[in-house]
Amino acid sequence: MTRRHTAMPRFVALVGALAFVALAPAVGASPSGQSGNFPPRIDLPDGFFPEGIESGPGTSFFVGSLSDGAIWRGDLRTGSGAVLAVGAPGHAAAGIAYEAGRNRIWVAGVGPQLVGIGDVRVYDAASGALLATYQPPGVGLLNDVAVIRDAVYVTDSGFPQLVVIPLPRNGALPPPSAAMILPVGGDWIQTPGNNPAPGINMNGIVAEDGVLLVAQSSTGKLFQVDPATGVAEELDLGGVNLGYPDGLELLGHTLYVVRPFQNRVTVIALGSRLAGGVVLGHLIDPSFDEPSTATVAAGRLWAVNLRFTTPSTPTTSYWITRLPLRP
Repeated sequence: MTRRHTAMPRFVALVGALAFVALAPAVGASPSGQSGNFPPRIDLPDGFFPEGIESGPGTSFFVGSLSDGAIWRGDLRTGSGAVLAVGAPGHAAAGIAYEAGRNRIWVAGVGPQLVGIGDVRVYDAASGALLATYQPPGVGLLNDVAVIRDAVYVTDSGFPQLVVIPLPRNGALPPPSAAMILPVGGDWIQTPGNNPAPGINMNGIVAEDGVLLVAQSSTGKLFQVDPATGVAEELDLGGVNLGYPDGLELLGHTLYVVRPFQNRVTVIALGSRLAGGVVLGHLIDPSFDEPSTATVAAGRLWAVNLRFTTPSTPTTSYWITRLPLRP
């Protein structure tokens, strides 16, 4: 993406998560913390069922809902917020990315039929207005998003491929027909995976230095993907397996890997060519309950708690956890 390169974003096993979808989540939230200090925890609306998180201008942030596709905009300093884009039954929002240059929000998720057909939606970050929807044929569960200057890249958890949406230089949005499929090959091998989320392969994504970094949840591996050819090379992590990696966040050459079922964020120092790295340690917090994605803002890391194994109801609580940048 243009500034933070997060993916917001991938969602954890949307196939299973949709079984818990609440059709009418609450839209109010209680502010957490007071002005002047960053709160250690920010409450989201009950029943919101969050997956992707992204920081915006200043101390603003955005979170998407798996329950109905709504977008919540809040403030990291005060903890307050409100619905920016209203959801609708049958929709879901997973990965989310902020395009700073155009003040737009890109969201990967599911369209109105809940039949496992992914779509990509783009919203005005100020008004919440839906600007365009992209749903190329032959896609599965679209998961996470990365935006760079000239394209949007979206992971497909069901198939070894990326959705690519070219961005014109004049800032206009391309027509829906412009969305393309980029097959991913090389070292990438699609696998059936294991519980707790079988079948989820491609997940979190970030972009930097002309390459894409992608997490494969089914194998616990990370890959560098050429955005032009789709050729993937496995990152050398010194034999470390990441279990079930979900969202990725990149700050310089420091990569944050959110691991929901281990209740931790693994911090990796990447090499100069982003082809490998060394695990520096793990970020954990007592308030973690299966975090899915994270974003860097105001010198801190903010992780959203998906609570995947807790059935989502209109009264289920959800929150964001504040973390330091280093273990």
